[in-house]
Amino acid sequence: MSIFERYLTVWVGLAMVAGIAIGTAAPSLVEAIAATEVASVNLVVAVLIWAMVYPMMVGVDPRSLRDVVKQPKGLAITLVVNWFIKPFTMAALGVLFFEVVFVDLIAPDDARQYIAGLILLGAAPCTAMVFVWSQLTKGDESYTLLQVSVNDVVMVFAFAPIVAFLLGVTDITVPWETLLLSVVLFVVLPLVAGLWTRARLGEAERIDAFRDRVKPWGVVGLIATVMILFGLQGQVILDRPQVIALIAVPILIQSYGIFALAYVAAYALRVPHRIAAPCALIGTSNFFELAVAVAISLFGLNSGAALATVVGVLVEVPVMLSLVAFANRTRGRFAVP
Repeated sequence: MSIFERYLTVWVGLAMVAGIAIGTAAPSLVEAIAATEVASVNLVVAVLIWAMVYPMMVGVDPRSLRDVVKQPKGLAITLVVNWFIKPFTMAALGVLFFEVVFVDLIAPDDARQYIAGLILLGAAPCTAMVFVWSQLTKGDESYTLLQVSVNDVVMVFAFAPIVAFLLGVTDITVPWETLLLSVVLFVVLPLVAGLWTRARLGEAERIDAFRDRVKPWGVVGLIATVMILFGLQGQVILDRPQVIALIAVPILIQSYGIFALAYVAAYALRVPHRIAAPCALIGTSNFFELAVAVAISLFGLNSGAALATVVGVLVEVPVMLSLVAFANRTRGRFAVP
């Protein structure tokens, strides 16, 4: 285990602080990074995420894909949690906090905007970073790929109707460029590269040795990604700390609640830990590129909805690291490893 993996939480914390400092001290640098964007996908961040995903894709054995159908429970949990529970609990928490608990702290118009942003987050399960969390919990690479792929297919058909229902608007324009580009960048290309690498290396021992060499670079990519994300949003954090803290409350409750629901269900159904951990983590994290893009297109760049989706980005990494640590500590409680 590299020094980056051993003290990952510390490095990520330092990356957050460094990102905010850089965003404040060198805004021109941050603006240059922000400008490298296609269809709401930042290309600099995309390269780093690709570096994180690639080592896991090297571990995807095509021969094992036919065996994933023997474990339907993990996929069923993922689909039920992501599409029948998560969007609606996020909407309910948004209403509870911004129309009841925080009613004296937030103007009604702003509250409606924040609720809209939370709904967009809840309806967009993660595509890219799930591979990172799965790798950190020693998840089954082939099964994680299956879960993400099925999720992406469902998202194409279910995202707009669910958002339209919960927001009460019908003219939802799904940014297909963002959705398709993200799937290609974060799933298709790393998978092709991983399969090509396996074919070139041939022997299982050489594949394992290669993965051990490139795996630390994935962690470095995660740290650099956090620094850039916090650099891009550093000024927002400093300008509106109270609002960000308020928005973070329902997101935190949702994240830990959804993880607990999926993880306990997997435990009760005796799903192996290598499937159960990624299964629970997929529902916990969000496809923030899609959520941010839709928020901007529906409500505007400076809207409260867009801000709420950005807070989702800021909250996600620390939350996911804490859940990865919990999943690793509780691996031995599962009857099947």
